Amino acid sequence: MNKYLRFGIPTVVILGTLAVLAVDGIGDTKTYYKNVKEVHQMGAAAREKRIRVGGDVVANSIVREGRDVHFKLVWEGEQMNVVYSGSEPLPDTFKDGSQALADGKLGSDGVFQATKIQAKCASKYEAKPAVANPATHSQS
Repeated sequence: MNKYLRFGIPTVVILGTLAVLAVDGIGDTKTYYKNVKEVHQMGAAAREKRIRVGGDVVANSIVREGRDVHFKLVWEGEQMNVVYSGSEPLPDTFKDGSQALADGKLGSDGVFQATKIQAKCASKYEAKPAVANPATHSQS
């Protein structure tokens, strides 16, 4: 057998296997960003993909049960129940009314099973109110 053929065939097989594994791995880690309303519009297709859902945390909906945290997200009037059971602690900015991103999958029961949560407090990023300059006021 030719020396090039003896090394060429295993090289092609190895490179082909690596390419298949890379393409498969990229497909598994791909995350679709949707808001609550868009996830509801996806129907059954939402259960087949890993999704990142964004919305506002509904006031008084955060309930801690052991390691799980149950809460609701709302977007344009539509709500979604979320259960976070990740290993990392929730961010400090995760509070009622904060904007949150839940990363995970939609369960067959319609409850979003999150493994990662990101949050920001909207008021934290608003501009500070203007303060009158004391130097411009006349003194009596």
